[in-house]
Amino acid sequence: MSTEPIDTVEPIRIGIGRTQAEIEQTPTGPLPHPVVQGPFEVDENVVKAFPVPGSTLVDAVGYGQSLWGNTAKVIARLPDGSLENYFLKVVPSLGRIGKQMCEGEFESLKAIDAVSPGFVPKPYAWGKIGKDEETYFLLVEYREIERQPAEPEALATKLADLHKRSVSPTGKLGFHVATCHAKIVQAVDQWDDSWCAFDIAAKLTLEKVVPRLLLPLQSDGRVHKPCLLHGDCWDGNTAMDERSGEAFIFDVCSFYGHNGYDMGNWRAPRLRLSRAPYIKMYQRILKASEPKEDWGAQSILDSLPYNIGNTIYIIGSTQRQVVYGDMTTLCKMFCPEDLRREMELLGERRAAEERAAAALEKDEVSDSELQGDGKNETDEERPEQEEG
Repeated sequence: MSTEPIDTVEPIRIGIGRTQAEIEQTPTGPLPHPVVQGPFEVDENVVKAFPVPGSTLVDAVGYGQSLWGNTAKVIARLPDGSLENYFLKVVPSLGRIGKQMCEGEFESLKAIDAVSPGFVPKPYAWGKIGKDEETYFLLVEYREIERQPAEPEALATKLADLHKRSVSPTGKLGFHVATCHAKIVQAVDQWDDSWCAFDIAAKLTLEKVVPRLLLPLQSDGRVHKPCLLHGDCWDGNTAMDERSGEAFIFDVCSFYGHNGYDMGNWRAPRLRLSRAPYIKMYQRILKASEPKEDWGAQSILDSLPYNIGNTIYIIGSTQRQVVYGDMTTLCKMFCPEDLRREMELLGERRAAEERAAAALEKDEVSDSELQGDGKNETDEERPEQEEG
C-alpha cells in the first residue's frame, strides 16, 4: 500500500454538468442517527433462523428505515443465557422482487464477508415470512452505528482493498444470483467476458459510447479484472462502527464488474461521498484504469444507473435532465456526428408533425366557418322564390 501523503495525490477530475451543479448541493452535516421506534412483530420463521440453535426471542423494536421494507433490532437469548442482537429487514408484499432483493443481498454480504471480514454485517439467513408468498426477510449481524457516512480514509481504503483482492470465481463479469438496486432487478446472474453486456440508457449511449469506453479496458494487452462490488455505495449505505471504530458497508447488491462502477454514485453533489478526499484516498490504492484519459467519461457512464434509479423511484427527483445531459455529453465526446444526424432527423420529424398539425387545424377552422355560414344564414339573405 502506498504511503504517499494524501495531499500530494492528485484526484482524477470527474466533472459534472451545469444542470446538476445548479440543482444539487453537497450536504455538510452527518446523516441523522438511526432511531429506535415502537415494538416490532417477529415471525416464527425468523426465530427458527437464529444462527445459534436453541435461541429464543426476547424483544424486537423498529430500528432505522428502509425505502422498500421494515427494519428492526432483534434481541435474542442464547442457550447459555447471554443476549445477542440481530438486524432484521422485512420486505413485504413484493413477491418475486422481494425474494430477489433478500436473496441477492444475502449472497452479496456472504461474498464480501469472505474477502473482507468485518467490512459488512455478517449474514445469517434469508427466507419467507410464514406461509406468505409475498413477504421475505433478511437476518444479519447487528452493528451499532456511530456516524454516517463513513470517514473518507476508512471507507475508501477498505473499498479499494475489496476491489483489489476480490477474484471472480469464473474470471468473468457477473454474479451467481440476480441482485437488486432498489426494486430494479440487475441482470447480473450470468457470466460475461465483456462489460458491454450491461445495457444502459439510450440508443447512442448503448450502441456507441458503451463499446468505446469499455472495450479499451480489455484491448491493447490490457487485462480487465472483475472486482466484487458493493453495487449501491452512497452515504446511507456506509457507516463507522461505534464499537470497533472501523468503516463498514451494508444494503449491498453485489456483482463482479469494473471497480469504477462503485464510484459512479460519487459524482453526485447531493452525496457526501462526492467530496474529494474519498476519491483521493481510493486512488492511493487503486489508480485509474488504463486508458487513464477515459476515466472521467467512464465515471459519467457509471453514474447513469444510479441517476436513472433515482429518477424512477424518488418522488420529486430532479435527475431526469441530469441523465439526459450526461448522455448527451458522452455522445458529443465519442459520436458527435451520429448525435448531430439523429438530432437533425428528430428536428425534421418534429417540423413535419407541426406542419401536419397546422394543416389539420386550418382544415378544422375552414370546416367550422362553412358550418357557421350555414347556421347563420338569415331569411333576408336567401334568394327569393317565385310564387306559384
